[in-house]
Amino acid sequence: MSTTGSGRRADVVQLAGELFAQKGYRATTVREIADAAGILSGSLYHHFDSKESIGDEILSGFINDVLADYRAAVASGGFPREVLEQIVRSTSQTRFGYLRKAVGEIERTWVTQLERGKKEGTFRADLDARLTYRLLRDVLWIPSQWRLAEGYSTEQVADALLRLLFDGITART
Repeated sequence: MSTTGSGRRADVVQLAGELFAQKGYRATTVREIADAAGILSGSLYHHFDSKESIGDEILSGFINDVLADYRAAVASGGFPREVLEQIVRSTSQTRFGYLRKAVGEIERTWVTQLERGKKEGTFRADLDARLTYRLLRDVLWIPSQWRLAEGYSTEQVADALLRLLFDGITART
């Protein structure tokens, strides 16, 4: 491990990312991250205030890398087709394979439950499970953008979405 503060922090982020990819975020403990970094778990808090902060840094680093690739593609000055080809090629790099695996599992979980609901008669027989999942996924991502600005709590957003999903917007007469 590096001995500088920022080098040590970067090492911890990298090691935590590897542990999260192997064991999952929830199953990975702060102690395991500290052990992998060769430091005491209490010392980890000199670099991060929580496991969530480490996860946030990993995700923001990922997003920044993706955006850098996209910006480089746009800056190349190529025709739109060439730019889009560069974007697609940068997104398909193997370094993000674990994300595709996780996203696939998330989608399978949703689609499986929606299909089960169709078979059990809980959900409409004509429900397109994949399309419904994709619509709900996108709706669930949006609140993180405006939740704080609009003053809604996470619980309020979840309750409103569930009411809309299960009760609809049509008045009962």
